[in-house]
Formats: sequence, C-alpha cells, structure tokens
Amino acid sequence: MKTWDRLIERLWERLTNEDLWLSIGEGALKITVTILLAAIVIRIGKVMIRNIFKLRAKSPLNFSERRENTLLRLLENVLTYVVYFIAFVNILSIMTFDIKGLIAGAGVVGLAVGFGAQSLVKDVITGFFIIFEDQFSVGDYIRIGKYEGYVEEIGLRTTKIKSWTGELHILPNGSITEVTNFSLHNSLAIVDVTVAYEENIEEVEQTIEELLKTLPDKYEELVAPPQLLGIQNMGATEVVLRIVAETTPMNHMYIARMIRKEVKLCLDEKGIEIPFPRLVMYSREEKENMIGRKDTETS
Repeated sequence: MKTWDRLIERLWERLTNEDLWLSIGEGALKITVTILLAAIVIRIGKVMIRNIFKLRAKSPLNFSERRENTLLRLLENVLTYVVYFIAFVNILSIMTFDIKGLIAGAGVVGLAVGFGAQSLVKDVITGFFIIFEDQFSVGDYIRIGKYEGYVEEIGLRTTKIKSWTGELHILPNGSITEVTNFSLHNSLAIVDVTVAYEENIEEVEQTIEELLKTLPDKYEELVAPPQLLGIQNMGATEVVLRIVAETTPMNHMYIARMIRKEVKLCLDEKGIEIPFPRLVMYSREEKENMIGRKDTETS
C-alpha cells in the first residue's frame, strides 16, 4: 500500500510541476509556429515562382506554354516537399530527439529501404525524364494504356489524367511505358457524306467543293480548306463521298461535326437528297396473280 501511495505521490508531483508544463507549452508553441511558418513559406514561395514564370512569359524569348505549366507544377511540388521535410526535422529537434543520430541512421535505413522501394525510385526517375524530354506537359491530351484524357499534373512520382467524363486517373510514373500525345501536331477530321444514286455526282461534288472553300473564314480551327477526296464507297442505296480537313490539335471532332452540319444545310438548299432505306412489298393476291399470268403465258 505504501508503494502505491508513493507512486501516486510522485505522479502528482510531476503533474503539478510548473517547469514540466512550461516546457510542454513552450514545445507546443514552437511546433505550432513551425507549422505556420512552413505554410507561409510555401505560399510565399509559390507566389514567387508564379511571378518568375510571368516575367519569363513577357520576355522576347519564346517559351512553350505547355512546358512552362509543367515546370511550374513541378517546382511547386519540390518546394512543398523540401519545406515540410525541414519543418518535420525541426519538430523532431523540439521534441528532444537526437537529430544527428537520426540522420546518421537514416543513411543506413535508407539503403535498406531503397531495395524495397525500387518502384518509388523508378517512378521518380521516370518522372524526371518525362519532363526533361518533354514527352507530354500539363494540358496535353494523351493516352496511356487504357487511360485517355487531359494531363492535370505531372509530379515526381505520379501523373494525373482527367478524362472528358470527369474521372481523374492517378498513374505512377514508373508504369508509363508508352504514351500517345494528341496535342503536339495538327489533327485530321474525316467526314463521310452519303448521297442517293439518283443524284448527279458531278453536280454534288461541285456543290460540296464550293462550300468547303468558304469554311476557313467561318472556323479558325481549320488550318487549310477541307478537301473532297471523291467517292469512298458505293453501298446498297448510297454513294459515299469522303471529306478530310486539317485542324489545330484536338479540334478535329468539333470541325467534323460542323462540316456535317454545313454540308447538310447546303445539300438541302440545293435540293440534293440523302439516301434512305427502300422496301418493296408485294401482297399475296398480287403474287398469285403474277404467278397465274406466268403460267398462262407459258401454256
């Protein structure tokens, strides 16, 4: 019983010790100030980075906007990681951890962890080469495997792709082996127009060609006037004419829809009909009469 009373007495003395609470309060205040300072430094650093890139954009030298956005996001990520790491080390020192021993041990532990974190190292190295070789940048429309969409962010470890339906795909950089970039070069819009066999093909081609010459004035996405290649196919009830148009990157779908609309309005104005399915129906009585007539003619 005396031992229990002594333990309670010692515990009470420690809890009522002013120096203990002062040291705890001082440590908590320092940790809070460290976190606040880290957040402020990160915010100020991001503003400075963005201002530097704005000044670069005003310079007479030509810079790729895609590459600038990518480097901007990357530098912001690096700044965040570095400041938080410094803040974390400072917090450990406030909590009276042996930082020197921790750093020395981190070298040994890092070597051991490196063997188990090969995928992480691969992600970082691949991310560096993606940016260094300018394979794709923020804002590009790309396809990686089964994922397709606009690049939202390129980090040291992951790449974020947002599809046109809103899903955000986060891919480790180490898993990126093949990339299709749709934003580097001009796109090609392909439009097939069908007309009936009864129409005069030469007249139809002339009408469409005259229309295509006027489209670049209406749509700035067109690089050159669309071309009518001619008859692409002859189906059961229609003749298929193919139109191709070179557009600025990733505008081929929009231009294809506009060309279909313009061609439809033009054909309607000229009275040229598009093909429609046709069915020939015979009634049983007509069929029997036809068979009877054939038998009579044969006899």
